[in-house]
Amino acid sequence: MKRLAVVSGKGGTGKTMVTGALAHICKRKKIMVDCDVDAANLSLLLTPETIHNEPFTGMSVAAIDQDLCLACGACAMACRFHAVKMENNRFFIDPLHCEGCAVCHAFCPAAAITMEPRACGEIFHSLTEYGMLIHARLYPGAGNSGLLVHELRKQADKLGQDCELTLLDGPPGTGCPLISTISGADVALIVTEPSRSGHHDLERLIQVIRRFRPLIFVVINRADLDDEMTRTIHEFCRRESIMVLGDIPFDTEVIESIRRGEPVTKTKCPASEAIHMIWEKLEPVIW
Repeated sequence: MKRLAVVSGKGGTGKTMVTGALAHICKRKKIMVDCDVDAANLSLLLTPETIHNEPFTGMSVAAIDQDLCLACGACAMACRFHAVKMENNRFFIDPLHCEGCAVCHAFCPAAAITMEPRACGEIFHSLTEYGMLIHARLYPGAGNSGLLVHELRKQADKLGQDCELTLLDGPPGTGCPLISTISGADVALIVTEPSRSGHHDLERLIQVIRRFRPLIFVVINRADLDDEMTRTIHEFCRRESIMVLGDIPFDTEVIESIRRGEPVTKTKCPASEAIHMIWEKLEPVIW
């Protein structure tokens, strides 16, 4: 099974729009994974029907047994994250500040502190007309987004054993969720835009992705909004020996298709034609 990760160096480049379009036009058996767990929105384009959901527990957090606690304050002095609070002469753990490092557990002389799992979000398995979609919702304020992406990848590998392709809609940026998305990917398709910030973030993203050795390709979305910057990105990619598979023009039909909740490739328009041409170049490279 091949793994194609669609990623971007910044938000708002059109990464999910491209992923949804590829899910529509790729006729091979596939499973999709929305790895942007902090703001998952691939489901808005694929109209999934949820068939299974389960809680996601990230790193454990500390809890104090008040019957055993000596109120000595050793845990409060040891905690570097200020997660140990006092109220009515009793110590307790603020779960929003606890990082799960277990230092308080190690320093407690009365063994009154235990590490307990905490629900950080939900994982969903859904059916779409293009295949199964694995996606998640991370609770507000919860961490462990990279760990959640890793879990989604594991479940997709298990459920998609008979698939030819895993299509990953990656998160923006270069943080832990991106690392979990790109690790083990065969191909990274970077969606960028013709702007100074888009160019800068493209450079940083390529530096990170190269450490994982996938094939790297670039797509420039809304390329006709700044011809000079589009040429600059093309020149940069040539110097870096990275192929630009195509330029997607600005197209108001993209906005309308998102409002309808469907991939833009369901409509005949300039953006749709450009994405079809991109896939014609990309598919033989993957296989």
